Amino acid sequence: MEHIYLDHAATTPMHKKVVEAMVPIYEDVFGNPSSVHSFGRKARQLLDESRSVLAHSIQANEKDIIFTSGGTEADNLALIGIARANKHKGNHIITTTIEHHATLHTAEYLEKEGFEVTYLPVYKDGRVSIEDLESALTDRTILVSVMYVNNETGIIQPIKEIGDVLKSHQAYFHTDAVQAYGTLRLDVKELGVDLLSTSAHKINGPKGIGFLYAKEGIKLNALQFGGEQERKRRPGTENVVGVFGFKTAVELMLEEREKRNTNYEHFKQQFLQVLDEEGIEFNVNGDLSNTIPSIVNISFPGTNVEKLLANFDLSGVAASSGSACTAGSVEPSHVLSAIYGENNPCTTNSIRFSFGSANTNENVVDAAHRITKIIKRLVK
Repeated sequence: MEHIYLDHAATTPMHKKVVEAMVPIYEDVFGNPSSVHSFGRKARQLLDESRSVLAHSIQANEKDIIFTSGGTEADNLALIGIARANKHKGNHIITTTIEHHATLHTAEYLEKEGFEVTYLPVYKDGRVSIEDLESALTDRTILVSVMYVNNETGIIQPIKEIGDVLKSHQAYFHTDAVQAYGTLRLDVKELGVDLLSTSAHKINGPKGIGFLYAKEGIKLNALQFGGEQERKRRPGTENVVGVFGFKTAVELMLEEREKRNTNYEHFKQQFLQVLDEEGIEFNVNGDLSNTIPSIVNISFPGTNVEKLLANFDLSGVAASSGSACTAGSVEPSHVLSAIYGENNPCTTNSIRFSFGSANTNENVVDAAHRITKIIKRLVK
C-alpha cells in the first residue's frame, strides 16, 4: 500500500536539491560567522549571500532580515519585541481570532503584561472586515497582527487593504506569512507591512530556520540576551547551514512557484471532483475561491475528527485537523469556531488536506477514493 501525504501545510519534504546543497556546508563550512579569520569569513559570506536572496524574495532590504528558528520565534519576536519597545506610545494591540497559536498565545501573554488586545472576528467567508479593524483602532494602538493565509483553511486575508488603512496610523503592521510564503508573490512595500514572518520547512526547506522581516527604523526589542548578531535583534551564532538550505529552497520556489501553484490547484480540483462523483456528503469550509491552491478544509457531516484521522492513517493517507485530540475527546478547531460558532458540528468533523511536492495526479485521486470509502463506512 502506498502511503500518501496530504499534509504539506504542516510541513513539506525537503527538496532533494536543498539536501544536496546543505551537505557540503555541513562538511566544509564550520566557522563561526562572527570570527574574523578565513573560516569565519567563509561562513559570513554564505550568510550574507543567503540574506540577500531571502530579502529579494519579498522585495526587502537585506538589512531588514532577521534570521530566527522558524515562524513561531518570528511571530513572538514581532509581537513581544514591538509591544515592549513601543509601550510608551500605547498599550493596545489588534489581532484576529483565527491566528496561529504562535500569535494567539503570544497575545495572551502580552495581556498578562498589561497590554490590551482586541481580537477581530471573521465571517462566513473566513475573512476579517476592514470596517471592524477601523472601528477597533485607537490612538493607543501600537501593533496590528493579521496572518496572510490561514493555516487551517487556506483563506487569504486582505493584507494590502489593511496596510492601506494603517498608512496614516502609528500602529506597526505585522503579518504571519508562513503559509503565504512560497505560494503568493510578496512585496512588503506594496503590502504596507512593517513586519513579516516566514519559515523554511513550509517551502521544502529545512526545519529550524525562518526569518522575520522588520522594516528599517522600527523599534523592536530583542527577546534574548547574548551577542550582537542580527544587528542586536536576535543574539546567538547563526545557523549557517540552515540559512543556506533556506536560500536554496527559496531559489527553487521562485523558479517553480507558478508551476507549483498550477499543479496544486489541479490536485485540489481533482480531489474535490472525486468526492463529488462518489456522492458523499461534504462541505468546504470558508470561501474556496479565496484560498491558496494547496489547502482545502472539508467538513464531513456525521463523522468526527478522531475516527476520520485514525481511519485515514490506517488506509495510508496522511491529513490533519485543527482540532486537538486528547484522551478520547476532541477540542474544536478555534478557527472553525471563529467562523461558524463554537457549537457548529463542522468544528469537530473537519479535515485539512494540503497538497504539495509529495503528490501526483495518481496518488491524489487514489487518496480521494480511499477517503470516500471510509466516509461511506462511517456514516452508514
